[in-house]
Amino acid sequence: MSVDENLTELSELQLDVLREIGNVGAGNSATALSRLIQRRIEMNVPHVALVPIEDVPEFVGGPELVVVGIFLRVYGKAPSNILFLIPRDSAFALVDTLLGRDRGETTELDAMDESALMEIGNILAGSYLNAFYTFTGMSMLPSIPALAVDMAGAILNVVLVQLGEMGDHALLIETNFVAEDRSISGHFFLVPDPGSLSSIMNAVGVE
Repeated sequence: MSVDENLTELSELQLDVLREIGNVGAGNSATALSRLIQRRIEMNVPHVALVPIEDVPEFVGGPELVVVGIFLRVYGKAPSNILFLIPRDSAFALVDTLLGRDRGETTELDAMDESALMEIGNILAGSYLNAFYTFTGMSMLPSIPALAVDMAGAILNVVLVQLGEMGDHALLIETNFVAEDRSISGHFFLVPDPGSLSSIMNAVGVE
């Protein structure tokens, strides 16, 4: 049985591979962000799982929670979609950290703030996709990011309508940012196209 046919029964070895990809991606992201803002940022990945796509909003606090969503399309040998969701208040805190503002200063997102968050999306996507390349040898390139602020359920619905055919499950890589005693959590989802997750797992020799 292929990975795509029964995603709920991934082996512990398969999940270990995905966790390690997440940890390497987080390490690369932290290094890139620290260089960008000239301050130390640490990142860790406390949880990696495969979740049904319809359950994605529950993992970020429920479908009615207002979040900032950053979306990218992934091209290459394993076409996929990336969705980074972060609660709005956490996004404000992340912007304060990135732009050197006092804690609590950001209460709305202006064009500069949105640009900063989309750059975070770029860095995360590039870092995680580079980690996938390291483990699988599969080259995957992200599109320019798009950003929306809305309820988590509404953002997911828009993404699903725009994408049409896509996989039934998403790879969740929970992501924690720690900078200057601030801990900020976000959720990074890789949603492979049908067949792409099997290609990824086959490439690391795990079937």
